[in-house]
Amino acid sequence: MVLTGTEVKSIRAGKVNMQDAFCRIENGEAVVRNLLISPYERGGYVNHDPKRVRKLLLTRKELRRIESKLKETGTTVIPVSIYFNERNFAKMEIAVAKGKKAPDKRETIKERDVTRSLARGGDG
Repeated sequence: MVLTGTEVKSIRAGKVNMQDAFCRIENGEAVVRNLLISPYERGGYVNHDPKRVRKLLLTRKELRRIESKLKETGTTVIPVSIYFNERNFAKMEIAVAKGKKAPDKRETIKERDVTRSLARGGDG
Protein backbone atom coordinates (compact mmCIF):
# COMPACT_ATOMS: atom_id res chain seq x y z
CA MET A 1 0.00 0.00 0.00
CA VAL A 2 1.34 3.45 -0.87
CA LEU A 3 0.87 5.69 2.19
CA THR A 4 1.87 9.10 3.47
CA GLY A 5 3.53 9.71 6.85
CA THR A 6 0.36 10.84 8.62
CA GLU A 7 -1.49 7.76 7.34
CA VAL A 8 1.17 5.48 8.79
CA LYS A 9 0.96 7.24 12.16
CA SER A 10 -2.84 6.91 12.18
CA ILE A 11 -2.61 3.20 11.32
CA ARG A 12 -0.12 2.68 14.16
CA ALA A 13 -2.59 4.41 16.48
CA GLY A 14 -5.34 2.00 15.31
CA LYS A 15 -7.49 4.67 13.64
CA VAL A 16 -8.54 2.55 10.63
CA ASN A 17 -12.05 1.55 9.55
CA MET A 18 -12.23 -1.18 6.90
CA GLN A 19 -16.00 -1.71 7.21
CA ASP A 20 -17.01 -0.57 3.69
CA ALA A 21 -13.63 -0.95 1.98
CA PHE A 22 -13.17 -2.88 -1.26
CA CYS A 23 -10.49 -3.35 -3.90
CA ARG A 24 -10.69 -2.93 -7.67
CA ILE A 25 -8.40 -3.28 -10.67
CA GLU A 26 -8.27 0.11 -12.43
CA ASN A 27 -5.93 0.85 -15.35
CA GLY A 28 -3.95 -2.30 -14.61
CA GLU A 29 -3.40 -1.34 -10.95
CA ALA A 30 -5.07 -2.58 -7.77
CA VAL A 31 -6.64 0.20 -5.69
CA VAL A 32 -8.50 0.28 -2.37
CA ARG A 33 -11.62 2.40 -2.09
CA ASN A 34 -13.63 3.48 1.00
CA LEU A 35 -10.79 2.63 3.40
CA LEU A 36 -11.12 5.20 6.17
CA ILE A 37 -7.83 6.14 7.84
CA SER A 38 -8.68 8.93 10.28
CA PRO A 39 -6.61 12.13 10.09
CA TYR A 40 -3.61 12.22 12.42
CA GLU A 41 -4.34 14.43 15.44
CA ARG A 42 -1.03 16.31 15.24
CA GLY A 43 -0.85 16.33 11.45
CA GLY A 44 -1.72 19.98 10.94
CA TYR A 45 -1.85 21.21 7.35
CA VAL A 46 0.02 18.15 5.99
CA ASN A 47 -2.77 15.74 6.95
CA HIS A 48 -4.09 13.26 4.39
CA ASP A 49 -7.56 12.87 2.88
CA PRO A 50 -9.21 10.15 5.04
CA LYS A 51 -11.06 8.39 2.19
CA ARG A 52 -8.66 8.82 -0.71
CA VAL A 53 -8.09 6.02 -3.21
CA ARG A 54 -4.93 4.10 -2.24
CA LYS A 55 -2.84 2.06 -4.65
CA LEU A 56 -1.81 -1.49 -3.74
CA LEU A 57 1.60 -2.70 -4.82
CA LEU A 58 1.12 -6.17 -6.31
CA THR A 59 3.11 -8.25 -8.75
CA ARG A 60 1.79 -8.87 -12.28
CA LYS A 61 1.12 -12.50 -11.38
CA GLU A 62 -0.96 -11.50 -8.34
CA LEU A 63 -2.85 -8.92 -10.40
CA ARG A 64 -3.68 -11.45 -13.13
CA ARG A 65 -4.86 -14.01 -10.57
CA ILE A 66 -7.12 -11.49 -8.82
CA GLU A 67 -8.42 -10.16 -12.14
CA SER A 68 -9.42 -13.65 -13.28
CA LYS A 69 -11.26 -14.26 -9.98
CA LEU A 70 -13.11 -10.94 -10.33
CA LYS A 71 -14.53 -11.98 -13.70
CA GLU A 72 -16.70 -14.55 -11.93
CA THR A 73 -20.09 -13.15 -10.96
CA GLY A 74 -20.69 -12.26 -7.33
CA THR A 75 -17.02 -12.00 -6.32
CA THR A 76 -15.27 -9.01 -4.81
CA VAL A 77 -11.90 -8.28 -3.24
CA ILE A 78 -11.98 -7.00 0.32
CA PRO A 79 -9.23 -5.98 2.75
CA VAL A 80 -8.99 -8.29 5.74
CA SER A 81 -6.28 -6.71 7.88
CA ILE A 82 -3.51 -4.12 7.92
CA TYR A 83 -0.24 -4.89 9.69
CA PHE A 84 3.42 -3.88 9.76
CA ASN A 85 6.07 -6.39 8.73
CA GLU A 86 9.52 -6.78 10.30
CA ARG A 87 10.90 -4.01 8.06
CA ASN A 88 8.12 -1.64 9.24
CA PHE A 89 6.30 -1.58 5.90
CA ALA A 90 2.51 -1.36 6.07
CA LYS A 91 0.97 -4.46 4.51
CA MET A 92 -2.67 -5.18 3.71
CA GLU A 93 -4.08 -8.67 3.62
CA ILE A 94 -6.82 -8.99 0.99
CA ALA A 95 -9.25 -11.78 0.16
CA VAL A 96 -11.46 -12.67 -2.79
CA ALA A 97 -14.97 -13.18 -1.37
CA LYS A 98 -18.34 -14.23 -2.73
CA GLY A 99 -21.54 -12.49 -1.71
CA LYS A 100 -24.28 -14.21 0.24
CA LYS A 101 -27.17 -15.89 -1.52
CA ALA A 102 -30.76 -14.86 -0.70
CA PRO A 103 -31.47 -17.75 1.75
CA ASP A 104 -28.30 -16.93 3.69
CA LYS A 105 -29.33 -13.29 3.95
CA ARG A 106 -32.77 -14.22 5.26
CA GLU A 107 -31.21 -16.42 7.94
CA THR A 108 -28.82 -13.65 9.01
CA ILE A 109 -31.67 -11.12 9.22
CA LYS A 110 -33.77 -13.55 11.28
CA GLU A 111 -30.90 -14.19 13.72
CA ARG A 112 -30.30 -10.45 14.08
CA ASP A 113 -33.99 -9.80 14.81
CA VAL A 114 -34.06 -12.55 17.45
CA THR A 115 -30.98 -11.26 19.25
CA ARG A 116 -32.32 -7.70 19.10
CA SER A 117 -35.67 -8.70 20.60
CA LEU A 118 -33.95 -10.74 23.33
CA ALA A 119 -31.75 -7.76 24.18
CA ARG A 120 -34.90 -5.63 24.60
CA GLY A 121 -36.39 -8.25 26.88
CA GLY A 122 -39.04 -9.38 24.39
CA ASP A 123 -40.34 -12.88 23.75
CA GLY A 124 -38.35 -13.35 20.51
